[in-house]
Amino acid sequence: MCLAIPGKILDTDEIAGLRIGRVQFGGITRKAYLDYVPDAMPGDYVMVHVGFAIAKLDEAEALRAFDLMDRMGLLDEELGAPETEISRPGLKT
Repeated sequence: MCLAIPGKILDTDEIAGLRIGRVQFGGITRKAYLDYVPDAMPGDYVMVHVGFAIAKLDEAEALRAFDLMDRMGLLDEELGAPETEISRPGLKT
C-alpha cells in the first residue's frame, strides 16, 4: 500500500531546476521533490507520497497522522526501514 507520510523539511536545494528537500520522518531522512508545494520551507511539515511532497500541513496534524500510522504499523512498510531505525513516538521537532 502506498500512503502519503507526514515529514518535516530539514533543508532544501535545487538540482537540475528541481526543488528537492531533505525530509525527516521520525528517525528516517529521505529526499523529496518539493515542486508541488512551492511555498514549503525548512521547518514546515509536508505529506510525501512516492517521493513527492503533495501538501503542507501544520505540526499538530503531522504529529497526529504520524502517530496514527505508527500505531497501525504502517510506517515500517512505507518507509522501507527496519523498526529499530524509526524514532518513536512521532516526528522529531
